[in-house]
Amino acid sequence: MMHTALNLLMPLMLASALGALVGMERQWRQRMAGLRTNALVSLGAASFTLMSMMVEGDASPTRVAAQVVSGIGFLGAGVIMKEGANIKGLNTAATLWCSAAIGVMAGAGYFMAAVVVASVILATNMLLRPLVRLINRQPMDEAQQGEIWWQYLLEITCREQEEAHNRALLLEGLADSGLQLQKLESENLHDQDTLRVCVRARLMATERNDPVVEKVIGRLSLEASVTSAGWDVKEL
Repeated sequence: MMHTALNLLMPLMLASALGALVGMERQWRQRMAGLRTNALVSLGAASFTLMSMMVEGDASPTRVAAQVVSGIGFLGAGVIMKEGANIKGLNTAATLWCSAAIGVMAGAGYFMAAVVVASVILATNMLLRPLVRLINRQPMDEAQQGEIWWQYLLEITCREQEEAHNRALLLEGLADSGLQLQKLESENLHDQDTLRVCVRARLMATERNDPVVEKVIGRLSLEASVTSAGWDVKEL
């Protein structure tokens, strides 16, 4: 009995400790999913893996691991937030995913592999940050040298009350388009005592992607509050 309890306790404690270690870095940077969340994700993944090894039948650890991967995807989506043109939380969501991998490995009995993965996750989150900042400081002209860029200008006119809704639809349509949003602005229009707003967006792309832009504008034009919608493109 004691031996069985120890066999259960060791992987669970290791998974929780390594998850907490990974989450400590997120907590230090005051991200949404911090120490406790990563520890619980890793602990939960280890628990499911252990259960699959204890139950007789077709519940193999590899199948449970696949389900854990899918489940963490929904959990990670909860920490991704969109603020204006910026998307935050992607790195934290990816860290949660990795914490689940730690738990699966610990639960399956691969203790050393779990430790190695946790170390690599910490190194990635901590050591690559200066490199990312260095790349982000690279001048735009230098990054664009030798490439042809296309600039898209999108413009819609809508009722003032629906401005926030239409801006959100615009950002949603551009989320996975591959187009780089450079500027998003709104201008109040006063015409015949009707409060309207002109929303303009400037996008950059290394390749023309007219169908995606037309799809976004077409979707916005279906809104009852939108009175006009159009786009233009030019080569830089």
